[in-house]
Amino acid sequence: MDGTRPLTPQAFFHGLFGSQAARRGAVIRRKVRDVERFVGREVFLTEMRRRGFPVVENAGQFVIFCNTEPIRRLV
Repeated sequence: MDGTRPLTPQAFFHGLFGSQAARRGAVIRRKVRDVERFVGREVFLTEMRRRGFPVVENAGQFVIFCNTEPIRRLV
């Protein structure tokens, strides 16, 4: 983003899911404030549900598991 135009929701999701990590099915994170600013929390979570990707929130970050594998909390 060059700072002169706001990022559209389409551009946000394109950048998010176009990343190499997302394409590999890895874990990525985004700042909650950025998600809320560019697409809104509910639009974001709806898209994650549609894709079947689990998301956790911690310390102002969304952690997105770009796969449908189960998550186990160990500690």
